[in-house]
Amino acid sequence: MYNGGKIIAGLVIFFGLLTVPFFINAVKPTSGANPSIDTPVINSLDTKECVKPADYMRIEHMKVLDEWRDEVVRDGDRKTIHVGGKDFQKSLQNGCMECHSNKKQFCDECHKYAGVKPYCWSCHFVKEEGRI
Repeated sequence: MYNGGKIIAGLVIFFGLLTVPFFINAVKPTSGANPSIDTPVINSLDTKECVKPADYMRIEHMKVLDEWRDEVVRDGDRKTIHVGGKDFQKSLQNGCMECHSNKKQFCDECHKYAGVKPYCWSCHFVKEEGRI
């Protein structure tokens, strides 16, 4: 092998550069997402109950929103959902955001932590923030 030393040195440098991000993330402290559900509407509720249990909504809220979108937009089914003595509209703006009105602290906090950029806000907007 004529250039064995150069090849081995190149491979060592390559794998060193390849693994640096893993080592940095292994020692870097991370803070979990801490969404704030402390809004005036939620605080005024007797039972802090959503359309599904909180543990389910933390993980599967996009499935619920996708189902609602399909039912409302594609099927024209705008029936409200009745849970725990309260009616919920199948609507991000007029349903979810009525209680979870603190988009920056509630939605954006978790989405930033998870590294996702939902496309919801390309059509919907938060009433308090106005049209983007």
